[in-house]
Amino acid sequence: MTGEDVPPTGRFVEREHRFPLRVYFEDTDLSGVVYHANYLRYMERARSDMLRVGGIDQRAAHEAGEGAYAIADLAIRYRAPARLDDALLIVSHVVAVKAASVVIHQTVRRDAHVLADARVVAALVGPDGRPRRQPRAWTEIYQKLLWQGAPE
Repeated sequence: MTGEDVPPTGRFVEREHRFPLRVYFEDTDLSGVVYHANYLRYMERARSDMLRVGGIDQRAAHEAGEGAYAIADLAIRYRAPARLDDALLIVSHVVAVKAASVVIHQTVRRDAHVLADARVVAALVGPDGRPRRQPRAWTEIYQKLLWQGAPE
């Protein structure tokens, strides 16, 4: 089975990307609560999946020397704990598109409860580590996904 044969985990519902996951023992601390840094991992997986499902091939861009995304800014708020065996849903929205970056709002949910939410700025950087314009095709994809429901 090749990477192309593996279906994406998440899916779009209109402009909202939904990425389900389960909390495993390795995600938790001694009390059975998800360790705070793992929320960032969950969100990273969801963002990567959102780009892949949306038609952005980060790997090909990186291998072609066009650059890769780096997190330029991140603000996260923890509201309630996730626990061992919880079924979570990471919901992602593109809220702003700039020349070299994209702003994504993400929430980690258990049923109707928001456990954490974050505002993430991902900037495209070239092999030299300096910001560079995103490919036009990518900004066009982001424009189609732009969510009008939240402020930047």
